[in-house]
Amino acid sequence: MASTQARIGQQALAVLDVALRVPCIFIIDAIFNSYFGPGSGWAGAIGKVLVRAMGVLISTAVLLLSQKALFKFYTLFFAVLLGLAAALINYYATSHIDFYSAYYKAVLGFRLLPKNGPTLWLGMAAVQLVFGVGYVFLLNLHSVFAALVVLDIMIPLWALMIELPADIRQVVAVFSGLALALNTAVCLAMRLKWFYYSCRYVYLLVRHMYRIYGLQLLLEDTWKRIRFPDVLRVFWLTRVTAQAMILVYVVRAVRREGGDATDGSSDSQGYLLNWDVFWDVTSNLIISGCDSTLTVLGMSAVISSVAHYLGLSILAFIGSTEEEDKRLGFVAPVLFFILALQTGLSSLKPDERLVRLSRNMCLLLTAILHFIHGMTDPVLMSLSASHVSSFRRHVPVLLVSVALFVLPVVLSYTLWNHYILNTWLFAVTAFCVELCLKVLVSLTVYSLFMVDGFSNVLWEKLDDYVYYVRSTGNIIEFLFGVIMFGNGAYTMMFESGSKIRACMMCLHAYFNIYLQAKNGWKTFINRRTAVKKINSLPEMRGDQLRDIEDVCAICYQEFATSARITPCHHYFHALCLRKWLYIQDTCPMCHQRVYIEEDSRDRTAFSNNNGGYAAPQDAAAAAPPALREGQRRHPAAELPVEGAAAGAQAAGGPGELEQRTAGGQ
Repeated sequence: MASTQARIGQQALAVLDVALRVPCIFIIDAIFNSYFGPGSGWAGAIGKVLVRAMGVLISTAVLLLSQKALFKFYTLFFAVLLGLAAALINYYATSHIDFYSAYYKAVLGFRLLPKNGPTLWLGMAAVQLVFGVGYVFLLNLHSVFAALVVLDIMIPLWALMIELPADIRQVVAVFSGLALALNTAVCLAMRLKWFYYSCRYVYLLVRHMYRIYGLQLLLEDTWKRIRFPDVLRVFWLTRVTAQAMILVYVVRAVRREGGDATDGSSDSQGYLLNWDVFWDVTSNLIISGCDSTLTVLGMSAVISSVAHYLGLSILAFIGSTEEEDKRLGFVAPVLFFILALQTGLSSLKPDERLVRLSRNMCLLLTAILHFIHGMTDPVLMSLSASHVSSFRRHVPVLLVSVALFVLPVVLSYTLWNHYILNTWLFAVTAFCVELCLKVLVSLTVYSLFMVDGFSNVLWEKLDDYVYYVRSTGNIIEFLFGVIMFGNGAYTMMFESGSKIRACMMCLHAYFNIYLQAKNGWKTFINRRTAVKKINSLPEMRGDQLRDIEDVCAICYQEFATSARITPCHHYFHALCLRKWLYIQDTCPMCHQRVYIEEDSRDRTAFSNNNGGYAAPQDAAAAAPPALREGQRRHPAAELPVEGAAAGAQAAGGPGELEQRTAGGQ
């Protein structure tokens, strides 16, 4: 029970911490979005710039405060607000000529309180008393000073109640406000020492972390400590909600004043929004939701939350537990923000901004689908290679794979029916076609492994077929990468060039073209070398296999008809050893290099895998015999080892989505 209460208390403090940092983002956003005319002269312009810079600096400092310092800052801030409100109420009440009439009009014609009489004075006294007690409590004043402060706040009301002359009431209110301001200034001055040591502590802590851990870890720690994604998310949702309420109120007011409601039914419909009005309101909200860099960051934070829970849902549906696959909530917002900067989203006109945002969302959707394919492909390969017989384990992954094939087709068909061909549509279509091909490659490899699993004989050509299928898919993806580079280069030169786009093009060329070609060629060379080495190794057959009475040290299965002997005199299945040599050029038993020289081939007695000895094998008998029918391999030996090496060249992986999508933009 205590732990539950403590956890709830921590969550409440976290929510309060985020809520108190959001106003700083609003202030910074308002300062950056405010404009001033150049007609005020250079002195006025410099003053406005200094005020704006000071506002940004103070807001940023408050945003980066620790939780304890943040709570203390807002305590003092609310105390100052309460004191200011109390002083203004006193001055307004005592200096207004017809106070009762003003109050009567302020309540919109509803006579909630009597127009004359002591009830109004008692109400004002109660409000001022609440303000005074709150002021005293927040500043933590002692009992004597607390009583004097409350008395100072209440004195102007007493002057009003005993009906002193208006001039005297104003003087009393002014002196009361000055006394309250002086007390506030003294209290804040007494806390300057705390402010100095807090700033010095933060400075020393930041300097220490920078020297020990570096700038990157310092930024990551600050990002997590102030819960910046949550702050941006709350900022964006609050801003959009407030704008939605204002727009709906304006639309209703305009419709009522325009005489749309002619009878009772239409009047009731006047409070509802039809589809056209709803679309206009939604479009305006979306346009205003990305009109600055901070709002784009806020929208990215919202997209991050949606993508994170989408990724978790898919992982739970397909039964994956890989931690790397949970990065969709990080990849999606980063890609959206890069696309927004690359296209200058916040600086566009409203109509152009809506169109550009919709295009960026299409690119983002294709990238998310590519990432989801990267999540499902390992699970699909694991289920097929390990021969999982449970039908329920296969169905979710197959359903997601089919959806990954259908969704790009539907998206491409819809876009081609509504838009003409341009660089953006070409990029989206290319990404959709590439995704469909990747899904077909995965399903083909899955089918090959499933056929091998239900077969009763050893399928020696399985790994070759898997390699051919994956290599074909990788070559097609490489060609798509080159095409997307050309599309991006054309866009940069003839449509909208920028430094960010040029940087993304360079990253795309390095990760998705150069590294992909390099890894693919390396995989091909390693495979060809491994095949040559296997063919050059001597082969042991017949009675010698029965004499050693041992198993292959890789798959732990008995030798059926043949085995390959390494120069270090260990023997393995030819297929198992070939898979091993795809990854490293050493013996699995003694880690000596596997190489054969025709002139110095060792034909002496060799040691078996258990330390025994057998007669040497005649190297002339090298015909590859068929394995015994019904022999099965160990699951570890059936995994596509060359597929793991070739997978390094596959484009569209989670770490390369930003460069690939931005390169095709």
